[in-house]
Amino acid sequence: MAIVKPFCCIRPAKGLAAQVAALPYDVYSRAEARKEVEGKPLSFLNIDRPETQLPEDADMYGEEAYEKARELLEARIEDGTFTEDQTEKYYLYELTMEGRSQTGIVACCSIDDYINGVIKKHENTRAEKEQDRIRHVDVTDAHTGPIFLAYRPDKALADLVEEEKKQAPLYDFVSEDGIGHRVWAARETDAIEEAFKALPATYIADGHHRAASAVKVGLKRREENPSYTGKEPYNYFLAVLFPANELKILPYNRVVKDLNGLERDAFLEKAGQSFDIEAVGAEAVEPAEKGQLGMLLDGCWYRLTAKAEVKTADPVDGLDVSILQDRLLGPVLGIGDPKADKRIDFIGGIRGLGELERRTREDMRIAFSMYPTSMEELLAVADAGRLMPPKSTWFEPKLRSGLFIHRLTEKKQSKI
Repeated sequence: MAIVKPFCCIRPAKGLAAQVAALPYDVYSRAEARKEVEGKPLSFLNIDRPETQLPEDADMYGEEAYEKARELLEARIEDGTFTEDQTEKYYLYELTMEGRSQTGIVACCSIDDYINGVIKKHENTRAEKEQDRIRHVDVTDAHTGPIFLAYRPDKALADLVEEEKKQAPLYDFVSEDGIGHRVWAARETDAIEEAFKALPATYIADGHHRAASAVKVGLKRREENPSYTGKEPYNYFLAVLFPANELKILPYNRVVKDLNGLERDAFLEKAGQSFDIEAVGAEAVEPAEKGQLGMLLDGCWYRLTAKAEVKTADPVDGLDVSILQDRLLGPVLGIGDPKADKRIDFIGGIRGLGELERRTREDMRIAFSMYPTSMEELLAVADAGRLMPPKSTWFEPKLRSGLFIHRLTEKKQSKI
């Protein structure tokens, strides 16, 4: 049974959503974030990356940065940029990219569901990556970036979403990257909550570190308040939940610095032990099916097809990213730990195959274009209690931060 609750949302005032909405904090480098907020005083990135509002040499992980985030959030609430609900609600959030739409339910999920495995994961987290968001959530006293969750398609929820979307949206805008965003305040609450209770599980699609950070802040608050009831807002974290059949995963491509001391022909011979190799030439290879990948080496593209004996029905070992890692990156190119090895880099599919060509011209020797992991593969891995290799999935479009904010304590600032 999934506990998915309505909440008192802090959200942009009418007419300001497009100016406030920002891509997630972690898609920008420090320099990119500073450049992105120039001339955009209402962009939520100012709050998500508060070091942009401090001198360039300021410690982006120092206490001053988190205090600046808190100060900015409270200032935007005080000046009316944001308004705060007085009653608990669900919201619907539709994103449209290149003619394809996906609609999620904005809500709060139980940290106990995360702990008990009702919210299923497919990726490990690293404590050092969690610390920044733990401090940001704790000091601002708010979840400012929703976790991207999925659920197996459910007719009851689909019917409720369809009915709610018949009303006029609260927000309707197209962001600078061409993504359409529409938001509705749901009129039904009990029916949505009951429909989620019928689901055995939900799944983290994107945002494993943000989810882990939110849960750890909730547990910290429990320790600080031993008389907690479990109903306090900090026992829940902000999420947008989408039906899995509406989601699309893009490939997560790889580039590697060198051939691990091998000559080109020797490398191809070793690769040929696990893959059938076809030289294509200058035309970029975008894999057409599972078990196939493209390879760019010394200006020439190749099509690699995994041999039958290396394929498996195992939910993790059978992933294309696993086959590449286990059969080529690890044993041949010496990439034993792709999370830590500086010789490998990962390129989100949204950047296209031209980015692989650029990198192999400038600073890398070899590139691999992947066939995307499917949602069914992701769900199967999570259902099995297993973990995917690093950088197995790239979701587009990205959820915007700043459209929905969840306070960790009961505190009303303004009325709608």
